[in-house]
Amino acid sequence: PPIAPNPRPADMDGANAHGAGLAQGDIQASGVRAAPPAGPQALTSQRTQGADEPGAKVVSPGQVEKAVEDVQRFVETMTNNLQFSIDDDSGRTVVKVVDRQTEEVALDGMRRTIAARLSEAKSTIPHFYLRRSAKLDELMKFRAQLNKQLEDRGVKLSVNDFIIKACALALQEVPDANAVWAGDRILKLKPSDVAVAVAIDGGLFTPVLRDAQQKTLSALSAEMKDLATRAKTKKLAPHEYQGGSFAISNLGMFGIENFDAVINPPHGAILAVGAGIPTPVVENGEVVIRNVMSMTLSVDHRVIDGALGAQLLEKIVGHLENPMGMLA
Repeated sequence: PPIAPNPRPADMDGANAHGAGLAQGDIQASGVRAAPPAGPQALTSQRTQGADEPGAKVVSPGQVEKAVEDVQRFVETMTNNLQFSIDDDSGRTVVKVVDRQTEEVALDGMRRTIAARLSEAKSTIPHFYLRRSAKLDELMKFRAQLNKQLEDRGVKLSVNDFIIKACALALQEVPDANAVWAGDRILKLKPSDVAVAVAIDGGLFTPVLRDAQQKTLSALSAEMKDLATRAKTKKLAPHEYQGGSFAISNLGMFGIENFDAVINPPHGAILAVGAGIPTPVVENGEVVIRNVMSMTLSVDHRVIDGALGAQLLEKIVGHLENPMGMLA
């Protein structure tokens, strides 16, 4: 077993180092061997007494003392660079770094909201994750054809526009997954209201494209560009970034291959999208190179079970690999 360092008297705060409220008889009755008094000599004695046990290792006094000194030196180094104080207003413990050059960044309203909502999400939402990859070769060809035809109208479709449309259609095809958690009930949405994460200075917005299943790719593209532009200048109205049942977070443009996104409550799921990577795949017994995009669906298990989430992700992949069907 690992050797525990001797607690320093200042850290013990008057507590009994040999047991936190358990009597000796209680320890013996439970079948657990009572720990000997702490300290290098006691630890050496314990090792020596157990030397006859199978697999036991004999530790010399010098090794024990050096291990204890190393741990104590590490703890002292860490605590010497930190100051702990109580904030008079909030009553919370505040950590300050000393003897290091730092810059204090005050929290604005957006940062506080992001911190509160995502802390709530990770502590209250039972996340689980489903991962699949989609081959983008057909989509890239189809996108190039459409962009050529739409060039005169000043429209240029992005891969993200296709992903939004694919998710919107999939939510209609798997309606039980188009839902949100409402405390004591689940609310199923009829339309596909899809939120898309947009990074801005100091945080992010998730503007919502409402009734996305009914809109054309060019309409979704124009609306997304408008929402993203106004999000970056913080000119979105509250109703434009509130609501929805599903969200998309795409970091593929930054070269990120895959990641797990945090659900933004009350959404039932969020799709994390990575970059398209040329990847060897086997097709009809032959190895070919395909443009493969990795995706991770983070799911709220209170709303969507595993099989249902798998069906939703299967539909999303199907639309991305057969993009012409999204025009029907």
